[in-house]
Amino acid sequence: MRRQQGMQLDERYVPYLQMAGLYHLARLNDRWFRLDEAIVSAFVERWRPETHTFHIPFRECTITLQDVAYQLELPMDGHYEFLGVIPPPSQVQKYAVNYSWFQETFGECPNGADEETVRRFARAYIMMLLAGPLQLLQSWIFWRFPRFRPAGYDTFSWPLASRWSGYNPSGSEKGPRVQMWRLRIDMLQDREVSQLLPKFI
Repeated sequence: MRRQQGMQLDERYVPYLQMAGLYHLARLNDRWFRLDEAIVSAFVERWRPETHTFHIPFRECTITLQDVAYQLELPMDGHYEFLGVIPPPSQVQKYAVNYSWFQETFGECPNGADEETVRRFARAYIMMLLAGPLQLLQSWIFWRFPRFRPAGYDTFSWPLASRWSGYNPSGSEKGPRVQMWRLRIDMLQDREVSQLLPKFI
């Protein structure tokens, strides 16, 4: 979810991001926490595509729309808008567009662009903001599994994912850390999963 090179936030996009209810995410994107590949990998191994759930020792669980709303403060309604450009078939693999084409096409909005062009580039920027689900997964893990939360990040903030801003996981070798997380997940007990949602006054 960190800002991609070539997809810099252009001030001309700000009104469109505000209209889409995503400007807070663009600002959060500038100071997003780092991905802890070991814990995310250990959870991804437990994903079952046939049920769209993570299998942990005593139940199945998944990220809900409510989780997305709380973690990222994303609006759950609104209108879908197109980019106005159809990628060539050679740049589409199944349901995904090659990032290189996306970056070449929308990397930098031209100076003097008309309003419709700026709007298209702003939509592309929004799509790039939402193209990093692994940070959402990591934030969800930290929230739903309090035992796995890093120490020293107790400040409660909104959206919840901003709580981990500045988190910097261990730089030690990934393999042993994945094995450690597998073991910790295997040892989870039902009482260690948080069902609570935050309450805001």
